[in-house]
Amino acid sequence: MTILLLGGTAEARVIAGKLAEAGTPAVVSLAGAVRRPAPQPIASRVGGFGGEEGFRTYLACAGIRAVLDATHPFAARITARTARICAEQDLPYALLRRPGWQPGRDDAWTFLADESEVAAHIPVGDHAFLATGRQSLPRYANMAGRRMTLRVIDPPDQPFPHVDGQYLVGRPPFAQSAEEALFRDLGVDWLVAKNAGGTAGRAKLDAARVLGLPVLLIARPDAPPGVTVLRSVAEAMTWLAVR
Repeated sequence: MTILLLGGTAEARVIAGKLAEAGTPAVVSLAGAVRRPAPQPIASRVGGFGGEEGFRTYLACAGIRAVLDATHPFAARITARTARICAEQDLPYALLRRPGWQPGRDDAWTFLADESEVAAHIPVGDHAFLATGRQSLPRYANMAGRRMTLRVIDPPDQPFPHVDGQYLVGRPPFAQSAEEALFRDLGVDWLVAKNAGGTAGRAKLDAARVLGLPVLLIARPDAPPGVTVLRSVAEAMTWLAVR
């Protein structure tokens, strides 16, 4: 039996390592959002499957017998498609969804449905640091008059599409002290981030708390109805052990 691990998160990499140690036949699939993904401890593939039919063909040809979805909590389209096709084929499927972040006593967080709501909270002339990924840019079309800095992992191919905006290239992880210094140097007034959860991206939120910056946090999409949702690597490994 071959396990298909849909990766791209820190948890997926840990699971891949454990599968390698156990000698479990498995392959990790990466979406290809990063140009130079880190090497994986198990067999890997990068890029899409060629649509729904391509995914069905891959599942059959690769002898996949279970799918563990450990993609980013905001990879809603990938998750919905995978869950539906696995249900159609009666293929075991589970979604690893780490818990979202919760505000502490000194955090000034406002939860929003999506990035298009950000402009209503940020006054004209203020500087927003956007940690929501390049694909979120179309939703900031209503941010005229606000300064924007969008952090990206890979150097952009095109100029920033909105007036008063700029890219900042940086590859995580980022230390809290570095985030504090960066926000001070840039003169950031607001932090906009996705509620991805986990430890890797927490530093920016901790830095915002120290600096007294308000945070606009984009709420994560709901998991598809009826799917098995796992909350930790330990739960994922237990699920895999009985497949």
